[in-house]
Amino acid sequence: MELIQNTPDLSAYLAADEAIDHDHPVVREVAARLAREAVDSYAYARLAFEFVRDTIPHSQDSGDLRVTWRASDVLERGTGICYAKAHALAALLRAEDIPTALCYQRFDVVHGLVAVRFNGAWHRQDPRGNKPGVDAQFSLDGERLAFTPDPESNEMDYPVLYAEPHPAVLSVLKAAPDRPYLWKTLPTAL
Repeated sequence: MELIQNTPDLSAYLAADEAIDHDHPVVREVAARLAREAVDSYAYARLAFEFVRDTIPHSQDSGDLRVTWRASDVLERGTGICYAKAHALAALLRAEDIPTALCYQRFDVVHGLVAVRFNGAWHRQDPRGNKPGVDAQFSLDGERLAFTPDPESNEMDYPVLYAEPHPAVLSVLKAAPDRPYLWKTLPTAL
Protein backbone atom coordinates (compact mmCIF):
# COMPACT_ATOMS: atom_id res chain seq x y z
CA MET A 1 0.00 0.00 0.00
CA GLU A 2 1.26 3.45 -0.90
CA LEU A 3 0.98 5.87 2.01
CA ILE A 4 -0.27 9.34 1.04
CA GLN A 5 0.48 12.52 2.97
CA ASN A 6 -2.64 14.68 3.38
CA THR A 7 -0.35 17.69 3.08
CA PRO A 8 2.86 17.88 1.05
CA ASP A 9 4.50 20.12 3.68
CA LEU A 10 6.68 17.83 5.80
CA SER A 11 6.89 20.46 8.55
CA ALA A 12 3.19 19.84 9.27
CA TYR A 13 4.23 16.43 10.59
CA LEU A 14 6.44 18.15 13.18
CA ALA A 15 3.86 20.66 14.40
CA ALA A 16 2.20 20.82 17.79
CA ASP A 17 -1.59 21.08 18.08
CA GLU A 18 -4.19 20.65 20.81
CA ALA A 19 -3.86 16.83 20.82
CA ILE A 20 -0.20 16.46 19.92
CA ASP A 21 1.02 19.01 22.45
CA HIS A 22 4.73 18.25 22.31
CA ASP A 23 5.50 21.69 23.74
CA HIS A 24 3.83 20.69 27.06
CA PRO A 25 6.26 20.26 30.01
CA VAL A 26 5.14 16.66 30.67
CA VAL A 27 5.85 15.66 27.07
CA ARG A 28 9.17 17.53 27.07
CA GLU A 29 10.27 15.83 30.31
CA VAL A 30 9.49 12.32 29.03
CA ALA A 31 11.12 13.09 25.67
CA ALA A 32 14.27 14.42 27.37
CA ARG A 33 14.50 11.36 29.63
CA LEU A 34 14.16 8.99 26.66
CA ALA A 35 16.59 11.03 24.54
CA ARG A 36 19.31 10.66 27.20
CA GLU A 37 19.15 6.89 26.67
CA ALA A 38 19.27 7.02 22.84
CA VAL A 39 22.39 7.05 20.68
CA ASP A 40 20.56 8.40 17.60
CA SER A 41 17.10 9.32 16.32
CA TYR A 42 16.32 5.74 15.28
CA ALA A 43 17.12 4.46 18.79
CA TYR A 44 15.05 7.30 20.26
CA ALA A 45 12.07 6.42 18.05
CA ARG A 46 12.26 2.78 19.17
CA LEU A 47 12.51 3.81 22.85
CA ALA A 48 9.56 6.21 22.53
CA PHE A 49 7.49 3.52 20.78
CA GLU A 50 8.29 0.91 23.44
CA PHE A 51 7.62 3.41 26.22
CA VAL A 52 4.12 4.21 24.92
CA ARG A 53 3.37 0.60 23.97
CA ASP A 54 4.59 -0.95 27.21
CA THR A 55 4.16 1.60 30.02
CA ILE A 56 0.82 3.18 29.10
CA PRO A 57 -1.85 0.49 29.22
CA HIS A 58 -4.61 0.48 26.65
CA SER A 59 -7.59 1.52 28.78
CA GLN A 60 -9.76 -1.32 27.45
CA ASP A 61 -7.14 -3.89 28.47
CA SER A 62 -6.62 -2.38 31.92
CA GLY A 63 -10.28 -1.61 32.61
CA ASP A 64 -9.54 2.10 33.09
CA LEU A 65 -12.71 4.10 32.49
CA ARG A 66 -10.96 7.44 31.91
CA VAL A 67 -10.79 8.90 28.41
CA THR A 68 -7.64 10.76 27.40
CA TRP A 69 -6.98 12.40 24.04
CA ARG A 70 -4.24 15.01 24.56
CA ALA A 71 -0.70 13.58 24.49
CA SER A 72 0.27 15.26 27.76
CA ASP A 73 -2.80 13.81 29.50
CA VAL A 74 -2.02 10.32 28.19
CA LEU A 75 1.52 10.55 29.56
CA GLU A 76 0.45 12.14 32.85
CA ARG A 77 -2.49 9.81 33.57
CA GLY A 78 -0.90 6.70 32.09
CA THR A 79 -3.90 5.51 30.11
CA GLY A 80 -5.48 5.75 26.68
CA ILE A 81 -7.05 3.88 23.81
CA CYS A 82 -5.26 3.43 20.49
CA TYR A 83 -5.92 6.98 19.27
CA ALA A 84 -4.70 8.57 22.49
CA LYS A 85 -1.60 6.37 22.58
CA ALA A 86 -0.89 7.36 18.95
CA HIS A 87 -1.18 11.03 19.95
CA ALA A 88 1.30 10.47 22.80
CA LEU A 89 3.79 8.68 20.56
CA ALA A 90 3.46 11.34 17.85
CA ALA A 91 4.14 14.06 20.44
CA LEU A 92 7.21 12.28 21.80
CA LEU A 93 8.61 11.75 18.30
CA ARG A 94 7.86 15.27 17.12
CA ALA A 95 9.47 16.64 20.29
CA GLU A 96 12.72 15.21 18.94
CA ASP A 97 12.14 16.44 15.35
CA ILE A 98 11.05 13.09 13.91
CA PRO A 99 8.25 13.63 11.37
CA THR A 100 5.24 11.63 12.54
CA ALA A 101 1.83 11.16 10.97
CA LEU A 102 -1.41 9.75 12.32
CA CYS A 103 -2.98 6.95 10.31
CA TYR A 104 -5.87 4.58 10.65
CA GLN A 105 -7.24 1.14 9.91
CA ARG A 106 -10.86 0.02 9.80
CA PHE A 107 -12.08 -3.09 11.58
CA ASP A 108 -15.43 -3.10 13.43
CA VAL A 109 -14.34 0.41 14.40
CA VAL A 110 -11.52 2.68 13.26
CA HIS A 111 -8.13 1.86 14.82
CA GLY A 112 -5.40 4.49 15.23
CA LEU A 113 -1.65 4.22 14.76
CA VAL A 114 1.26 6.38 13.58
CA ALA A 115 3.78 6.51 10.75
CA VAL A 116 7.33 7.76 11.23
CA ARG A 117 9.53 9.12 8.49
CA PHE A 118 13.03 7.67 8.24
CA ASN A 119 15.33 7.37 5.23
CA GLY A 120 12.89 9.20 2.96
CA ALA A 121 9.97 6.83 3.58
CA TRP A 122 7.04 6.46 5.96
CA HIS A 123 6.86 3.43 8.26
CA ARG A 124 3.68 2.62 10.19
CA GLN A 125 3.96 1.71 13.88
CA ASP A 126 1.22 0.59 16.29
CA PRO A 127 1.75 1.57 19.95
CA ARG A 128 -1.61 0.07 21.01
CA GLY A 129 -0.04 -2.31 23.51
CA ASN A 130 0.65 -6.00 23.31
CA LYS A 131 -1.47 -8.73 24.85
CA PRO A 132 -2.15 -12.38 23.98
CA GLY A 133 -2.61 -12.48 20.21
CA VAL A 134 -1.14 -8.97 19.69
CA ASP A 135 2.60 -8.53 19.11
CA ALA A 136 3.28 -5.09 17.64
CA GLN A 137 6.96 -4.21 17.25
CA PHE A 138 8.86 -1.13 16.10
CA SER A 139 10.18 -1.86 12.62
CA LEU A 140 11.49 -0.04 9.59
CA ASP A 141 11.89 -3.37 7.75
CA GLY A 142 8.29 -4.40 7.15
CA GLU A 143 5.27 -3.69 9.28
CA ARG A 144 4.80 -5.40 12.65
CA LEU A 145 1.40 -3.94 13.53
CA ALA A 146 -1.10 -5.11 16.13
CA PHE A 147 -3.71 -6.08 13.55
CA THR A 148 -3.90 -6.97 9.87
CA PRO A 149 -7.13 -6.06 8.06
CA ASP A 150 -9.09 -8.76 6.26
CA PRO A 151 -10.51 -7.20 3.06
CA GLU A 152 -13.08 -10.03 2.77
CA SER A 153 -14.52 -8.84 6.11
CA ASN A 154 -14.68 -5.23 4.85
CA GLU A 155 -11.60 -4.31 6.91
CA MET A 156 -8.99 -1.99 5.47
CA ASP A 157 -5.90 0.14 5.85
CA TYR A 158 -6.52 3.81 5.15
CA PRO A 159 -3.58 5.07 3.08
CA VAL A 160 -3.79 8.73 4.18
CA LEU A 161 -1.20 10.09 6.60
CA TYR A 162 -2.66 12.93 8.65
CA ALA A 163 -0.65 15.75 10.21
CA GLU A 164 -3.42 16.23 12.82
CA PRO A 165 -5.89 13.76 14.33
CA HIS A 166 -8.82 13.00 12.06
CA PRO A 167 -11.80 15.17 13.12
CA ALA A 168 -14.07 12.12 13.52
CA VAL A 169 -11.60 10.61 15.98
CA LEU A 170 -10.88 13.77 17.93
CA SER A 171 -14.53 14.75 18.29
CA VAL A 172 -15.59 11.42 19.84
CA LEU A 173 -12.63 11.43 22.23
CA LYS A 174 -13.35 14.98 23.38
CA ALA A 175 -17.09 14.31 23.82
CA ALA A 176 -16.78 11.09 25.84
CA PRO A 177 -17.21 11.40 29.62
CA ASP A 178 -15.93 7.84 30.08
CA ARG A 179 -14.77 4.80 28.12
CA PRO A 180 -18.14 2.95 28.11
CA TYR A 181 -19.71 6.01 26.46
CA LEU A 182 -16.76 6.28 24.07
CA TRP A 183 -17.18 2.62 23.06
CA LYS A 184 -20.72 3.40 21.87
CA THR A 185 -19.57 6.34 19.75
CA LEU A 186 -16.31 5.14 18.15
CA PRO A 187 -16.21 5.88 14.42
CA THR A 188 -16.80 2.89 12.16
CA ALA A 189 -15.33 4.60 9.08
CA LEU A 190 -13.45 7.73 8.06
